[in-house]
Amino acid sequence: MADEKIEMRNGVLLTPNHPTIPFIEGDGIGPEIWGAAQEVFDAAVNKAFAGQKAVNWKSILAGEVAFKQTGQWLPDETLATLKEYLVGIKGPLTTPIGVGHRSINVTLRQKLDLYACFRPVEFYPGTPSPVKHPENVAIDVFRENTEDIYAGIEADVHTPEADQIKALLKDQNQIDKVRFPDSVAFAIKPVSIEGSQRLVKAAMEYALANNKHTLSLVHKGNIMKKTEGGFKKWGYELIESDYADQTFTPPQYDAIKERDGKAAADQAWDTAKAAGKVMVNDIITDNFFQQTLLYPEHFEVVATLNLNGDYISDALAAQVGGIGIAPGGNINYQTGHAIFEATHGTAPQFVGQNKLNPTSIILSGAMMFDYIGWPEVGKLIRGGIADAISGGHVTADFTDDETKALSTSGFGTYVAEHL
Repeated sequence: MADEKIEMRNGVLLTPNHPTIPFIEGDGIGPEIWGAAQEVFDAAVNKAFAGQKAVNWKSILAGEVAFKQTGQWLPDETLATLKEYLVGIKGPLTTPIGVGHRSINVTLRQKLDLYACFRPVEFYPGTPSPVKHPENVAIDVFRENTEDIYAGIEADVHTPEADQIKALLKDQNQIDKVRFPDSVAFAIKPVSIEGSQRLVKAAMEYALANNKHTLSLVHKGNIMKKTEGGFKKWGYELIESDYADQTFTPPQYDAIKERDGKAAADQAWDTAKAAGKVMVNDIITDNFFQQTLLYPEHFEVVATLNLNGDYISDALAAQVGGIGIAPGGNINYQTGHAIFEATHGTAPQFVGQNKLNPTSIILSGAMMFDYIGWPEVGKLIRGGIADAISGGHVTADFTDDETKALSTSGFGTYVAEHL
């Protein structure tokens, strides 16, 4: 098959009929779930386009397999390939202990500036859940991917770097805020206007394009006023400068309330909502966790910083069945670069057993096809997954009767045959 590349031109992603898409099988159970997923992907593309389009899959290396073959956890060739072909998909990767990249996933996101981690959380009827009404959870999370604590700016205890930070704090008369200065390590939390606003912009554009009516900025700005509070402030500034005619926000409400009274502000809010505007609000992180358990239907699209987003996306995934079926994508909407991925770990204890659930990477593939402009494929894949789960054609983690459970490959085959 010819080597045809997805390209970004004038802000638009252009996908040829036979795009080359790099994939990383991953470590541990990665090859098993990838095999199941690829069968689904190829069947869905073939059905959607009656053989007129197809993906040319290009295998690349990362993780433990790459280290054994090349001596690098993340080979230079892999990075170059992902840069060249724009869009890729990957299985779970081993994080090296003590040496190399502290996290290959984090490194990929930073090297390619994949600033938006997009995690749609949706319940599929028939999925086991620990909550009473998982069907009320339909929340799309946009997590900032390149800043915050995950920037990796740290200073270990009893090091010159830690001493330099302590000296700076002394100069600023803030060393008294460090409870145990003689045995302290530091992590620096960078949060920028640009990083915050491009993330909020991605969430806002998604909300508008997908008929979503609520965008919530989730933050801990009551405590971290300059960073998390800055994220909230800069998010609102972007909304008010670029989307004033398409949104209604608490600052707008407060301005009307101060000028015309609460009744007028309430009426303005109701009018904006009836007109289909996106209602933008913000919420403190800990309260968000509480509210998503009590009233998840109050949230649709969420934008948040890196560490918050890590917790939030996994917690919401647990409500609808766990990260074993949670899809995810890491995207730069400006350059077009994107990597879609299984959001769970490598599960090395299950290697070779052909029993774990491949739904996470399959649904991540559905996201990928949506992203490259083939939504027909994504729709078929989600329909196949929904049919399999609702009909009880599932892997062992979804059933109490293991004698009826499908294998990893068997699940992939079932979905591929029931699109």
